[in-house]
Amino acid sequence: MDLIKAIEAEQIKDEIADFRIGDTVKVYYKIVEGQTERVQVYEGLVIAIKNSGSRKTFNVRKISYGVGVERIFPINSPKIEKIEVVRHGRIRRSKLYYIRDRVGKAAKVKELIRKKEK
Repeated sequence: MDLIKAIEAEQIKDEIADFRIGDTVKVYYKIVEGQTERVQVYEGLVIAIKNSGSRKTFNVRKISYGVGVERIFPINSPKIEKIEVVRHGRIRRSKLYYIRDRVGKAAKVKELIRKKEK
């Protein structure tokens, strides 16, 4: 077991953006198309984070042409270039799966307004 933990510790990224559930994020994800490689931006609401060492993942949900689309990203993936927080959400639950059943304004998460630090 110590060997597995040692290998996982090497793969953990240091420069991970500080985001939580309920935040709207932009995930810059590298996509390989034939010989070319490009970065695609996926912007949406973080509805879940699953914690387990180097296997830590987060679910991002967005509405694309009126259809809800969810994608699971591994945080320590080498294909993720960066994660940018667009806005912080004010929530009271650890998993926001109920958002799947909501439509329109009911699917919104209130914005968390933080005090400025001096």
